[in-house]
Amino acid sequence: MPDLLYQLILYPLIYIFPAYVSNGAPVIFGGGMPLDFNRRLGGKPIFGSHKTIRGLVAGLLSGIIIAYVESIAFQMPYLLAIGVLLSIGTHFGDLFGSFVKRRIGTKEGVSMPFMDQYLFLLFAFIFAFPLGNLPAWYGIIFIIILTGVLHKGTNIAAYIMKLKNVPW
Repeated sequence: MPDLLYQLILYPLIYIFPAYVSNGAPVIFGGGMPLDFNRRLGGKPIFGSHKTIRGLVAGLLSGIIIAYVESIAFQMPYLLAIGVLLSIGTHFGDLFGSFVKRRIGTKEGVSMPFMDQYLFLLFAFIFAFPLGNLPAWYGIIFIIILTGVLHKGTNIAAYIMKLKNVPW
């Protein structure tokens, strides 16, 4: 039973935690100059004003720091490289989602199911996949379900704490 709990819950949490931290850090530490420098493409913002240089740097650094700490704490050196790729993939997915939303005319702050909740996770997995050591398939399902729950809860909490203008 303990091995099943490790494979189902603990290892998937350890594995994905750098991506979660990297994805959430810009809400706390972001702001400032937009990543696209307010430039437009076809008359529309490239990413929008909510995607900032400080947010990207804070997200990447926080995810990498978490991965470093995990790799030492759990004596799994490979977690550092995986965490770096998860963090990069997280932001690539988030920026890709913002880019697509701007292209189709979706205003900043408007929720788009899947794109807002899971695109960062999909890209994080894609970027880290070549390094292997993925959780078992049932661990990945656990991560997917947990991501939906955490996304809703953390966004509501960030809205209540006035870190976000919308609760999604």
